[in-house]
Formats: sequence, C-alpha cells, structure tokens
Amino acid sequence: MPKQKTHKGVKKRFRLTATGKAKHRRAGTSHLQVRLSAKRKRNLRGTGVLAKVDTPNITEALAGYSY
Repeated sequence: MPKQKTHKGVKKRFRLTATGKAKHRRAGTSHLQVRLSAKRKRNLRGTGVLAKVDTPNITEALAGYSY
C-alpha cells in the first residue's frame, strides 16, 4: 500500500499546534495596506487558528508533516 504524499501547498501555508489545531497566516497582510485602518492592520498581526471544521482536511493533507 503506498504512502500518502504531503500536499506541498498546504505544507507551506499551515502548521499544526501541539493540540492538533491548524495555524495559518492571516489574509490581507502582504501589500496595499494604506487603505486599511490602523485597527484592522493591528488585528491582522500574528497567526490565526483555522475553523475546527476545516482542520481534518489540513491534517490529512499534511500527512504527518508539520515542521
């Protein structure tokens, strides 16, 4: 039986915490931030936690790989 390969796009975008939650970079932080309010930019800092419903798909796509 062949092993499942790691999805490289998911590997670059997500990371699992010790409890199994999926962390991700927040959208809208790359460029064009002049139009955003200071409050919005402040709230976009750091990483976000993915919704619980989507976590199993990410975990499966990572196939045991999380840094």
